[in-house]
Amino acid sequence: MSAETMIKAEVRENLIAAAIEAKKTAYVPYSKFRVGAALLTSDGEIIKGVNVENASYGACICAERTALVKAVSEGKTKFSALAVTTDVASPLSPCGICRQFIREFCSLDMPIFLAHGDWTKETNDQKVLTVTLEELLPYSFGPEDLEKPRN
Repeated sequence: MSAETMIKAEVRENLIAAAIEAKKTAYVPYSKFRVGAALLTSDGEIIKGVNVENASYGACICAERTALVKAVSEGKTKFSALAVTTDVASPLSPCGICRQFIREFCSLDMPIFLAHGDWTKETNDQKVLTVTLEELLPYSFGPEDLEKPRN
């Protein structure tokens, strides 16, 4: 049984809806490119995140990392799924930095739901691309690699 099939349809819909809701509070005065993320903890809590821009550009933080930082700062470090959405009418994946950040805390088989910006519960399956972290970040480097023997 895949990790995706372990997430009930209703929970998946609620997670995607939370990402869409979160997107409304994105702080994007420069790019105008809103991103919302919703992270499902192993105990069923949904933690939302948005992208937050800064005039220095380099100090910006993505929605996925915002959700993870919020969760970890509250002591949550076990996650079951992630949903990400933008205003674009096609699925967009997390950036490279976010992929590595997600890798720190999430299993490689964790489902990531990439929802079209025009997703609704009625269009559900046609407007979501489901991938795993391993598909987004193959041959990844993770915390367990630091424990490997060295020459």
